[in-house]
Amino acid sequence: MPVPIFGHRFGRSGVSDTVTIPERSGVAFTLSSGQTLTVIDPKGMQVADLLAFNARDMDEVISSGRTLDYAETIRLTTGHSLYSNRSNILLEIVEDSVGLHDFLLTPCSRETFVHFYPDLPQHRGCFGNLAAALEPYGVLPDRIPVAFNCFMNVPVDGATGKLRVEPPVSKAGDRIVFRAAMDLVIGLTACSAPASNGGSFKPIAYRVD
Repeated sequence: MPVPIFGHRFGRSGVSDTVTIPERSGVAFTLSSGQTLTVIDPKGMQVADLLAFNARDMDEVISSGRTLDYAETIRLTTGHSLYSNRSNILLEIVEDSVGLHDFLLTPCSRETFVHFYPDLPQHRGCFGNLAAALEPYGVLPDRIPVAFNCFMNVPVDGATGKLRVEPPVSKAGDRIVFRAAMDLVIGLTACSAPASNGGSFKPIAYRVD
C-alpha cells in the first residue's frame, strides 16, 4: 500500500503553491529526487525542525553526526549537504539567505517543557508534532532523530563549550532551499519552544518545486 502524500498542493504548472504550517504544528510529505524544498520564515524569528527519510527505506534517516563530521563545521549553509546515517547525501543546501541554523539540539518535546518551562502549559512540541505527522509513513517516535533546525540560533562558547539558545536572526521572508538527492519523506514543523523563537510562535511556509 502506498504511503499517503499530504502537506503540499500542486498548481497547474506542476509547481507547488506555498503552503503554510500553522504555529506549533507540523506536517509530513514526499519529496522526489531532484525536487527543491524551500522553507520560508514568513514573519521572522521562527524556527522550523526538518527531518528527512529515504522514502524507499525508512531506516535511512538524516544524521546530525554524519553531517557535522563530513562538513567539519556546525555552520551549515549554501554548498553543504545533509547526510544520512548511512553516509549518503539526502539534501543539498542550494540557497540560504540566513546562514545560521542548528544541527545540535533535538526537537522540543513535552519533556522539554517540563525541564525548561515548568511554569508554562505543557506542549507536545516539535517531537510530538513530527511523530504524529510521520506516523502514516510507519515512523515510530523512537525513530525520530536530531532534526536540522532551520533558522535556529544556538551559539557555542568556544572556551567552555556552553550552549545557548538565542532568538533567530531570520527576518520576514528569509528562506533556505534544499535539493533532494533521492526520493524522501520530509517532516517539517513550526517550532513550539518559546526560547527558540524569540518568545512568540509564528507559522512556517514551504514550497516544493
